[in-house]
Amino acid sequence: MKILVCIGTRPEAIKMAPICYEFQKRKLSYKLCITAQHRELLDQVIVFFKLQVDYDLDLMKKNQNLNLLSSKILSKMDAIFDKEQFDLVIVHGDTTTSSMVALAAFYRNIKIMHIEAGLRTYNKLSPFPEEINRQLTGRLSDYHMAPTIKASENLLLEGVKKKNILITGNSVVDALKFTTNKLENGYSNVSIEKLKKLLNFEKDIILVTGHRRENIGQGFINICNALLELAKKDVEIVFPVHLNPNVKQIVFDMLKDNLNIHLIEPLDYPSFVWLMQKSKVIISDSGGIQEEAPMFNVPVIVTREVTERSEGVLSGHSFLVGIDTLKIINKTMELLNRTTFGIKIENPYGNGKAAEKIVNFIKYRFK
Repeated sequence: MKILVCIGTRPEAIKMAPICYEFQKRKLSYKLCITAQHRELLDQVIVFFKLQVDYDLDLMKKNQNLNLLSSKILSKMDAIFDKEQFDLVIVHGDTTTSSMVALAAFYRNIKIMHIEAGLRTYNKLSPFPEEINRQLTGRLSDYHMAPTIKASENLLLEGVKKKNILITGNSVVDALKFTTNKLENGYSNVSIEKLKKLLNFEKDIILVTGHRRENIGQGFINICNALLELAKKDVEIVFPVHLNPNVKQIVFDMLKDNLNIHLIEPLDYPSFVWLMQKSKVIISDSGGIQEEAPMFNVPVIVTREVTERSEGVLSGHSFLVGIDTLKIINKTMELLNRTTFGIKIENPYGNGKAAEKIVNFIKYRFK
């Protein structure tokens, strides 16, 4: 059996790494293809997890639009499929890489497995373009690895057969357990050591991230206004600023001269995990952080109007506030003023066994 694993961005690499490890553990052969949709951020994760890349499409170009990227992925994947025949192509999540690789595999009549399947907002513009990418990948896929019961229910309502769905938990928890184990056993790097010197950990740490296209413009202006107000408190705000120039310009123009706000370069994965553990509150529009933070019992203020990860909201780990400046301020202060973040409850996104379940499914289905 020939398996091709395809990833394009840092979150995909983080969540696919445990599956690659499980293949290696079981001595199952696979090949890894990266589109390099995000070059620098992706490469950090490839190095940290020591993943062996077989095909590097190297498609990252500055200010590349989605149509051009999509056409390149289809063309480059077609060349790979000309060179080598595969029985199964595995894609992840909601990126342009996942949807276009799935489409290329479908056109070649290759079976497709979708990791992190079934997440939905049913609002095609939020998140954009991820919601439609995820739905398209779902329609093309043969096997659906749903991280939660809710995701599985979404797929069933869309007509996917139950035998082709497996509830796995999210493999990001597998990756977190691997990473925190390394940190607990003394792992450090230059970025972690810089953070130790930069921040005063006797103060409450507020970790901020933001990258959603739908927030660029007024959304980021509102978020920055909230941060300016919060910076008047006795806190340390750390903002690893996304590489998108449309994000960087607003953030640096509004926040660069504030002593309590640290604008830093994007962090490598283990450094970001280390910083999450040290934070009192996270403000973010990221989907992955909504899955990761519950492991550390750190609340996430979600700067989006809707989320496809409703489990975190229902469990009390995440709080939807949108891009309303006052709501961001009030919810952050409410959480900072808590002496503790309540009783630690189980992460609704899994227990770190996702990769094992996924590979068991493949071995059973492809006897």
